[in-house]
Amino acid sequence: MLELKEITKIIGDKIILRNFSLALAPGESVAVIGPNGAGKSTFFKLAAGLMQPTSGEILLNGEQIKKKTHLLKKRIGYLGHESFLYSALTPLENLRFYGKLYKVKNIEEKGMELLKAVGLHYFKDIPIRSFSRGMIQRLAIARVLLTEPDFLLLDEPHTGLDQEAVSLLNLLIKERQEKGIAILLISHDFEQVIQVCERVLILNKGRVVEDKSIDHQRGLMPFKNWYEAAVSGK
Repeated sequence: MLELKEITKIIGDKIILRNFSLALAPGESVAVIGPNGAGKSTFFKLAAGLMQPTSGEILLNGEQIKKKTHLLKKRIGYLGHESFLYSALTPLENLRFYGKLYKVKNIEEKGMELLKAVGLHYFKDIPIRSFSRGMIQRLAIARVLLTEPDFLLLDEPHTGLDQEAVSLLNLLIKERQEKGIAILLISHDFEQVIQVCERVLILNKGRVVEDKSIDHQRGLMPFKNWYEAAVSGK
């Protein structure tokens, strides 16, 4: 289980997160949504070990995790706004690089499987400097999945993807969830939130203002109306 307990983050004289708490169980899929500036990306960077909280603690299966620890890198897969890919390398070379970095076994086989899964196997030997934003995003998703993490933190993963790629990504998310991998998702695309998540937290001004299960039967418009009411405080 990934736990964030009473996390507060202060940058300069601004409080970004205020006593934020979350418990993410194996196989659970949770969306964190909210207006711009609510603190969503800061929360993700804290959970991924890229930042340290001003106060509070982050636990992985009961063990406190610190910035850039080996335990954190192996167990948590983080997809942020940066791809962390090398433009001079091909898709397969990028995956080989990260595979060696994280000591992934059978990297050639696993790399090709992931490139097929994200629809890039025909481009495996082409330097990615010429790739579109959507193709880069597909490869970044493959990179995150390479180490077979127990927890996936996906910050706006559908950005730049066409409909085919969105469907592929949602399928990958559901397959991993069925294997017991926990999914934490930030998205402004409420349709995709409803598609892949079971629970949603609304973050506003650094605080959780709602935490509830998603009613998939009600559809998109009631979800949007509920979100707007929660953010406005009505």
